[in-house]
Amino acid sequence: MGQMTEILIADDDPSIRDLLRIALEEAGFAAFEAADGEAALELGRSGRAALIILDIGMPERDGLEVCREIRKTSDVPILFLTARQDEIDRILGLEIGADDYVTKPFSPRELVARVKAILKRTQPAAANATLRRGRLALDPDRHLCEIAGEAVPLTAREMEILSRLMTRPDHVLSRPQLVDAVYGTNIHVSDRTLDSHLRNLRGKLEAAGCIDAIETVHGVGIRMGPCR
Repeated sequence: MGQMTEILIADDDPSIRDLLRIALEEAGFAAFEAADGEAALELGRSGRAALIILDIGMPERDGLEVCREIRKTSDVPILFLTARQDEIDRILGLEIGADDYVTKPFSPRELVARVKAILKRTQPAAANATLRRGRLALDPDRHLCEIAGEAVPLTAREMEILSRLMTRPDHVLSRPQLVDAVYGTNIHVSDRTLDSHLRNLRGKLEAAGCIDAIETVHGVGIRMGPCR
């Protein structure tokens, strides 16, 4: 058996944490907990969680602030819990990088179903699987990139960048997230270095016929284009 998928539950109400932990463990997940925003931020940054269930109304830091901080360095899926009924909080939560939300009171069964749906949507493709986007196909394990069946030679860094973008093609990666994902969190890489790799990657894809493979979302980050 492989290692169980770990879910971080961040909520200041111990009864809710217990309810969620039991429901998740019954569904085959492993759960660990944070009782306030500071602990949620520290554990969320650890890279241990495959998904974070994050309560908005917590002491120390609220869930929105925790989400904003985590999103500076990580694209780990985040599911908000909220007792607030107004749409503004829900929209704001999704705008700052959450993947979904559930309103209290909630059904544990529904929440587990949401968790499974988010993980299915966001988890990287299985090993040896080919990533596809329009006319572009990428097999990271074989270091193979093709556009309409024609091979495109990429460097290791270009392959890593493209693989990261194609794993979640509709998700915008900020520049810090892309740098951390490709180079590691403990390595300082200048914007000029990242720009150079992106420029070369775009040039190769454009020369092979994909002029819209990588899009810049101004003020936000980078994502995959349609690769028509």
